[in-house]
Amino acid sequence: MKRISKIAVGVVTSLGLGLAVAAAWAQPGGMGPGMMRGMGPMAGNMQHDDATFADMRLVHELLVNNDRIKRAVTNLPNGIRTVTESDDPQVAQAIKAHVASMTQRLSTGQEFNMFSHTLPTLFENKDKIKTAVETTEKGSVVTQTSDDPTVVAALQGHAVEVSEKARDGMVAMMRSARANMVGMMPRGPRAGTGQNTTPAPQAPASTDHVH
Repeated sequence: MKRISKIAVGVVTSLGLGLAVAAAWAQPGGMGPGMMRGMGPMAGNMQHDDATFADMRLVHELLVNNDRIKRAVTNLPNGIRTVTESDDPQVAQAIKAHVASMTQRLSTGQEFNMFSHTLPTLFENKDKIKTAVETTEKGSVVTQTSDDPTVVAALQGHAVEVSEKARDGMVAMMRSARANMVGMMPRGPRAGTGQNTTPAPQAPASTDHVH
């Protein structure tokens, strides 16, 4: 009984921290270095440097302006093709900057991850991914492919995660935070939940999202 109580307290505490972090993104100032350092293990492999904080600000800008983003995803046999654009010049520039930064990070292995279940797989297999980026007047077109079926599934799953954030904005971020914290719950016979076998999100063959 005591063990179960400790587990419950730990889960509630983790959920509270995750929601607090996600909620911080909804504030005008977003998240800063102090909040980032306070995240501890939740920050994953991200470095606490100026580039990371700049990327966090970009993501925050995109989340709070999600209703100005148009996104279409096409699943390919070996990957994905995404078109992410905005009629708002400032949001369009943020899209381009975010895509350029994430493409660079993937090529060098400098992980940037806020509550994504698929990005760890992509960074671990970065050398198996081919990326082509086309910059448009209103945003970016990204094509990513791989010969590895596991990586292809992660690419398509990540496209779903991004589309959810483009559709729902901060609500999607908080949803991801909750899912991430629940995923930290103890698994196995004693926890009464068995093993965690939840698969990565799967995308339909083609999706279009326009606000």
